[in-house]
Amino acid sequence: MTFGELFIRLLPWRPWPALAALYWHLTRRRVRARNRLLAAITPLPFAYEVWMARVERERETETELQDSLSSWPSHASFSVILHGSNDAGSREQSLKSIERQTYPDWRLIEGSNLADAITGARGDYVLLLRSGDLVASTGLYRLAEAIEANPGALVLYGDQDELDASDRRIRPRFKPQWNEELFLAQDYLSGLVAIRTSLARQAVADSADFHALLLSATSAAQGAVVHVPHIVSHSGGDPEAQAERLTALAHHLKNEGAKISPGIFGAAKVEWPLPANLPLVSVIIPTKDKLELLGPCVDGVLNRTSYGPLEVLIVDNGSVEPRTADYLARITKDPRVRVLPYPAPYNFSAINNFAAREATGAYLCLLNNDTEVISPEWLTEMMRYAVRDDIGAVGAKLLYEDGSIQHAGVAIGIGEAAGHSHRFLSNDEPGYFGLAHTAHFVSAVTAACLVVDKRKYLAVGGLDEENLAVAFNDVDFCLKLQVAGWRNVYTPHAVLVHHESKSRGSDLSAPHVDRFRGELKVLQDRWGTRTARDPLHNPNLDRYSETFVLRL
Repeated sequence: MTFGELFIRLLPWRPWPALAALYWHLTRRRVRARNRLLAAITPLPFAYEVWMARVERERETETELQDSLSSWPSHASFSVILHGSNDAGSREQSLKSIERQTYPDWRLIEGSNLADAITGARGDYVLLLRSGDLVASTGLYRLAEAIEANPGALVLYGDQDELDASDRRIRPRFKPQWNEELFLAQDYLSGLVAIRTSLARQAVADSADFHALLLSATSAAQGAVVHVPHIVSHSGGDPEAQAERLTALAHHLKNEGAKISPGIFGAAKVEWPLPANLPLVSVIIPTKDKLELLGPCVDGVLNRTSYGPLEVLIVDNGSVEPRTADYLARITKDPRVRVLPYPAPYNFSAINNFAAREATGAYLCLLNNDTEVISPEWLTEMMRYAVRDDIGAVGAKLLYEDGSIQHAGVAIGIGEAAGHSHRFLSNDEPGYFGLAHTAHFVSAVTAACLVVDKRKYLAVGGLDEENLAVAFNDVDFCLKLQVAGWRNVYTPHAVLVHHESKSRGSDLSAPHVDRFRGELKVLQDRWGTRTARDPLHNPNLDRYSETFVLRL
């Protein structure tokens, strides 16, 4: 689209940004003008149309494809199986989309049911297409291309969008890389998925139910699941299948002792079991005065938290107000509370490392004094994950005072550093395909409310008190856990309010900005965040936005 076409589209929606871009265009600063225009369009409903016109390449010529295919040493073959609705019209639409494929090595497999069709498959991969959905014209080519690049792939899936009543493409779903915890809570593979034929036969032998098949196959694949970052299918809208999937999920996890129940926005809630004897959790709360914050925080932990065995370690970093001293003297009459004096200069990492060494609990909960308990189950829900051997740090859903989301996991590479996913999203809105309300693995979580096994905390050296005294120490800590082999997880079922930065002020205020810049450089140099792409953040999404919008 030309600048003029984009300008005309934007003007009725956002006149001032449109006119500002026009000013830059008329003064011959064309690159700046176009970038301003695209940035203003990104959150608007017609952004996907702009993305398709500007970014997507679905119409490679036959010559281009043949040239590419001829350089491949082998070509994966697909056995295409339609499943789901038996409606003749829906089936016909799906078949026509298969016949329009630019990739030639496929064969349609018929069968009276899914198990029979998979048994009769002869291709390298079984391609499961939901009846009524369409394969994008280069869908099979993109899957085959990914197989060529990843010959060990056992399961492959791609991005998708939907078709409205006028067959107009809408609602693109740009998916993350494989995320086992997310897939348990939310089916993001259905529509079009390729499974190595031998694995599909093994999975269907356990159950011929489609959802059970996917759960079994992805579990057996042990991580050899590949995401293809291209639109490979167009859906007529997901059918209502939550009840069937919940049943399949309960069967799949029956040996794990997990309870399955419906979540919000179509997701499933998985309640992982806790040990019979609940371990002691040491809740570490650094503070310096600010009794108006500390009092409600401690009260919520002690009196509005359903998890039983806990101790509260209040780390007093040089409080000077008499009322704070009076409060600390009173609160230590509760046998669950200890006050640890820490008179050194403020260093968030050093404070928590000091308290971790003093803690008697098997698990640590790092908790800011500007957080407030609003859900009694918050610590129970976090401990459901923390007790798992494979889990590192567990993060909670944190809300601003107005009810919008402050933290729903941290994505690496956002703004060339790290950003809070879905920040400012209203807590009663689904946002980007419900991710903010769905438990899933993440690269990092905030230490404003973080639970971790003490042994794992110490194993990676805790927080970096030498180089990251205040900012990014939690991100660095989580990435160290990940390198050590543990997965960090975000659970939306633990909810607190976070009165962010009220206790120490903004990192970008004049007294703190130089220190912040130095710590930002440490993060960027150590973890390559200037160019990093988070596994949960699709390359078609804007890495300079925390709100999961299209990259234009």
